Amino acid sequence: MPGSPPAPPPPEDISGSVLNALPDAVVVVNGAGRIVQVNTAAEQFFALGRTALGGRALSAVVPADSPMHTLVAQARRSGQTVRQDEVVLESPRMPSRRASVHAAPVPELADHVTVTLRERTMAHKLDRQLVHRNAARSVTGMAALLAHEVKNPLSGIRGAAQLLEQTADADDRRLTGVIREEADRIVSVLSEMEIFSDERPIERGPVNIHAVLDHVKRVAQAGVGANLAVRESYDPSLPPVLGNRNLLIQSFLNLLKNAAEAAGEAGGTLTLETRYQHGIRLAVPGGGRRMDLPLMVTVADDGPGIPDDLQRHLFDPFVSTKNGSRGLGLALVAKVVEDHGGVIEYDTGGHGTAFHIMLPMASDEGAW
Repeated sequence: MPGSPPAPPPPEDISGSVLNALPDAVVVVNGAGRIVQVNTAAEQFFALGRTALGGRALSAVVPADSPMHTLVAQARRSGQTVRQDEVVLESPRMPSRRASVHAAPVPELADHVTVTLRERTMAHKLDRQLVHRNAARSVTGMAALLAHEVKNPLSGIRGAAQLLEQTADADDRRLTGVIREEADRIVSVLSEMEIFSDERPIERGPVNIHAVLDHVKRVAQAGVGANLAVRESYDPSLPPVLGNRNLLIQSFLNLLKNAAEAAGEAGGTLTLETRYQHGIRLAVPGGGRRMDLPLMVTVADDGPGIPDDLQRHLFDPFVSTKNGSRGLGLALVAKVVEDHGGVIEYDTGGHGTAFHIMLPMASDEGAW
């Protein structure tokens, strides 16, 4: 009839349209472990079209040791939805990515499982970045308090011990010696933390980040990284960083030292990478305006990864798994990155850990 509304599409067309409208990647796997259906988001996630994905074994797209296969098996066996957050997904075709993985059985189709992949969003990254920045600020306040309330009284304690030594016998002088040594040790710790209490805006200028990395690499190879291979992947066209050279050297030295210790004494590889990308925009401390962060520097190792129980507090002070470490290295890195108006992120798993630092370029200030 003229003017009649068009007939609705068949139910299967509706379901396909709804599936393709979802922002999360969806993959349906049959009992033989082969992909039988994907949506548009899954094509984008795996960088493969549905024709290439359809009929392919899931293990050909995602490595066989990925937790995704375990989740699919659990959902098929239990008949219930299972989930795991922060799953690292990587393959030769796509870079390492983190996602929450949901696996749910399809009641109408025996042994079929629907896998939903929700990649970590920029909002999540920014939320974690705020945690990093709060950790740096907590160290700042604590350092100022300790320097004021502890360091000065320690001078008096040490001076009193020196006066007692003048009239003490040999046994008592050993005790006063212990007092002086322990007071000196505490002062040394507080001195290391004094950088956190300095809240003045840093002096910034154009810095060649490759020169910084070359210097840091030479220092590492002369010490803790002497037995490790270093792989460099630099973008030679990268413009200067808007930063403070000495603070950047100090920060990247801490990252390389951690990476070298994680990679092991022999056979490990450290990776230094720089590239240009469209970054997020954040307000620069002391500047009052927002700045692009297009310069990405990556420091990676092939060690065992960061333990799950440390990841949430990784940039907090005094968090470390190493004997004799005070756990201030990454807290310092977090503060320096914040002072530069930058962002620090990390990816970790069984194949190693990579720290990604996004920094502003000097041209934003007309410095070059």
